Amino acid sequence: MKYPIGTQTFSTIIENGMVYVDKTALVYDLAQKHICFLCRPRRFGKSLLISTLESYFKGERELFKGLKIDELEKDWVQYPVFRIDFSKGNFKNPDYISNVMRNYLDKWEEEYGVSKKYEEIGIRFANVIAAAHAKTGRKVVVLVDEYDKPMLDVLMEPEEQLNRDALKEIYSTFKETDEHLRFVLLTGVTKFSQVSVFSGFNQPEDISMNPKFDALCGITKDELVEYFDSEIAVMARKHGCTKDEMYVLLKKQYDGYHFSEGAWDEESSKEVMLDIFNPYSVLNALNVRKIDDYWFASGTPTYLMKLLDRNRTNIQEILSKQYAKKYFMDYKADTEDPLAMIYQSGYLTIKGYDGRKGLYKLDFPNNEVQNGFVDLLVNDYLKDSHGGTNCLVMDINDMLDECRLDDMRDALTGFFGSIPYNANYQERVWSYESHYHYTLYLIFRLLSCYTTLTEKENSRGRADIIVEANDYVYIFEFKLDGTAAEALKQIDDKGYAEPYAADPRKLFRIGVSFSSEKKNIVEWKAV
Repeated sequence: MKYPIGTQTFSTIIENGMVYVDKTALVYDLAQKHICFLCRPRRFGKSLLISTLESYFKGERELFKGLKIDELEKDWVQYPVFRIDFSKGNFKNPDYISNVMRNYLDKWEEEYGVSKKYEEIGIRFANVIAAAHAKTGRKVVVLVDEYDKPMLDVLMEPEEQLNRDALKEIYSTFKETDEHLRFVLLTGVTKFSQVSVFSGFNQPEDISMNPKFDALCGITKDELVEYFDSEIAVMARKHGCTKDEMYVLLKKQYDGYHFSEGAWDEESSKEVMLDIFNPYSVLNALNVRKIDDYWFASGTPTYLMKLLDRNRTNIQEILSKQYAKKYFMDYKADTEDPLAMIYQSGYLTIKGYDGRKGLYKLDFPNNEVQNGFVDLLVNDYLKDSHGGTNCLVMDINDMLDECRLDDMRDALTGFFGSIPYNANYQERVWSYESHYHYTLYLIFRLLSCYTTLTEKENSRGRADIIVEANDYVYIFEFKLDGTAAEALKQIDDKGYAEPYAADPRKLFRIGVSFSSEKKNIVEWKAV
């Protein structure tokens, strides 16, 4: 099987016999709209979607033989297509956007016989759109790939406003040329809906959270089975496990993205979210037949690191709340809250939806993202650039598997004693309880071998940490300047163990006392 790794051109994939997960029924539905916007994380297939639409609107029917759209489309009309690609370039150069557009416009003006009477980019763009409509008798299609990258690359820098103004001139053209436009799609990582880049024309229809288009980018479980089942069987044999076990491993590592609250399911009488696998990681894993952190290892965006550093992000606080959609789907450039950027960049996803309140629960989509992102936070929060925390986590995994709780106590005690004095000094001065709780939270979020529940809530309270291992269940409660006995009593009084009454695994309750004076664990009781 030939995998289209690094290939984002639809015609190249089809003509070279590479595997193509057929999204063309959704492409057909999308193409019936007018002006749309789609937000998806990097490397999720946005450029391939743009390329597919380009071939479709150019009427290149031969490329679609045997695909779902071939049965849906009867006319195969050829439209003039203007594709604009902002996925690469030096956007710190204030003239770069204008230079890119001039190159496009020079080519389009020659193609449609438009004389260059003006220097202004917006006027030239409007003129060539009108001319293309007049010459071909067909309305124009405009496809913009990574519309937001010129702003993201210079986020919080002086060039940001210049680039925003340059983009506004381009995108405002869509309002005055609406009568000449058949279809417009802008794709990007983030939705700059509340800043001036879109203020010059009517807001596009945002399909980012439309359940109908959840699977437009990415791979569903059904698609994974349909297109890759035999390859997954080979991968399973290589790793000495069953095919079903390999599906479970792939799901834990790469699945879990939800781009809406889900579609209504008549059978269950509720909205059911569609699970989406990360396509970049899945294709790379199948290509080399190895599970690894492909998407996360491909790079963390600079703009996100700037926001995290500026806001001293506490991911525990972020994940402990529920949010209305406006807080994670509408990004404000001057905000002090990086939630929207973290979500839209693919590091968080929707994990639950309360339809009565209209509130969403967010969390990491899968192990690949959780481990990579938390590791970044650990390196920054604890000044741990040498991987000491990762070594500790691997040791704790083994200790939990073998029920070596005394060894775990000693390992955590040694770890807390090794944290550099200057690591988050200001936060420790402000609240040592917050500091040690967050440190433990980050450590336990890095546990990927087992189900780890932090701040699990029931009707009477929240357990600090619950770890569900293969043969054991561990319920941890931590007390600052209290006693281990008080921690154990809280576990009992709040009924944290009740959900596991019928669970065949052996259950342990662990009470831990932490001293603000000694800055370490002083008491540990497991029963």
